[in-house]
This record gives sequence, structure tokens and C-alpha cells, in this order.
Amino acid sequence: MIFSIIIKKLKNAVTDLIPIILVIAFFQIFVLKQPLPQMGEVIFGALLVVAGLSLFVQGLEMGLFPIGEAMAHALARKGSFFWLLFFAFALGFSTTIAEPALIAVAAEAAEIAGQGGLIDPGQESLNQYAFGLRMSVAFSVGLAILIGVMRIIRGWPIHYLIIGGYVMVMLMTIIAPKEIIGLAYDAGGVTTSTITVPLVAALGVGLASSIKGRSPLVDGFGLIAFASLLPMIFVMGYGLIIFR
Repeated sequence: MIFSIIIKKLKNAVTDLIPIILVIAFFQIFVLKQPLPQMGEVIFGALLVVAGLSLFVQGLEMGLFPIGEAMAHALARKGSFFWLLFFAFALGFSTTIAEPALIAVAAEAAEIAGQGGLIDPGQESLNQYAFGLRMSVAFSVGLAILIGVMRIIRGWPIHYLIIGGYVMVMLMTIIAPKEIIGLAYDAGGVTTSTITVPLVAALGVGLASSIKGRSPLVDGFGLIAFASLLPMIFVMGYGLIIFR
């Protein structure tokens, strides 16, 4: 039983990676017309990716998705609006702070800003800039999940909120420093990565399943859209303060 599950997960991971492998092989063989450098290390790395992807997906199914849905069900049954909103904010904030992609991008952005003379190139200044960037993104994601949960509870149409949010993004783009705009737009995608997405999606589906009159399919999804929208606004606001 366990062996068959492992084989199935590995097979699914290989299937998911086949398009990437084919693209790389095509360009390497037919466009660049040269063998892959360090073939042994590449193959070993690919095997590690397959194993890691299989374990990651299994971990999501066994741990993150169930706990997100279970907590949403429990809080909805408790009937406390305050604790439900507080949990939504805390979940968005904490998962974003721990997001590896955001940590890496914030550190890289600080390094480049220091090299470009936008901030003091000293290590303390770089650390403060990166930390401020992470905190602004984390706060925005927490607020975004809170708004998304309120939408599910109140039954607000998602398209009005999304359209209004992107109008705000366009307005902020006009007044924000040009040095921060590209980073702000990337921040939306960086935050919705390996840690944030599974828990937030499970929260939305679990909450919609627990509230009478809500559909998990119609109302349960959409939280990730808010989580990728508000960071753009907040990072551009952060740029207005830092690069004033």
C-alpha cells in the first residue's frame, strides 16, 4: 500500500516535470547544439527535484490542507467574527514572513538598491531595507486574507473588489518612484508561493464549506488573488517612504 502510493507520487512528479525536461532538451540539442554541462550532476539534481516534489505534494495533502480546513471549520462553528478575522490576518502575515521566495527577493532588492546608491550600502542599512520590505508585504498579505474572509462571510462579489484593487494599483503606479514599481509588481507573485498558497486556499475552501449558503467552488477560492494584489500597493507605498 505505502509502496504503491510512493510510486504513484513519483510518477506524478515525473509527469509534471516532463514538459520542462523536453523544453531544456530541445534547446540544448537543436538550438545550442551542445551537450549539457556536468551531465551527472544535472541528472542527480533532477532526481532530487522529483523526490522533493513528491514529498512536498504529499505533505500538503497530509498536513497543510487538512489543518487549514479544520481550523476554518472550527472557527466558523465557534461563531466568533473577531477571532476568525484575527486568524485570517495572522495566517497571512506569518506565512508570508516565512516565505523563502520573499526572503530571497528582499535580500536581493536591498543589495541592488545599495549598489545603485538608493540607500546606504552598509550592511545594517541593507538589512533594515530588506526587513521593512518583508514586513510591508507580510502586513499587506495579512490584510488581504482578512478582506477575503470578510468577502466570503458577507457574500461580496469578488470582481468588484479585484477591479477596485487594480485601479488602486494603477493610481499608485503613477505616483510611486520608478525604482520600486518593478519590485512591487513582482512582490505580488513572490508572496503567493509554497507556504502561503496551500494554507490560504484551504482556509477559503474550509470557511465557505462551513457557512450556509456559500459554495466552496464559487466563494472558497479567490483569496490568493487578494494576496497577490495588495502587496503591489503596499510595496509602492513603502517606496514612497524610503525613496522620498
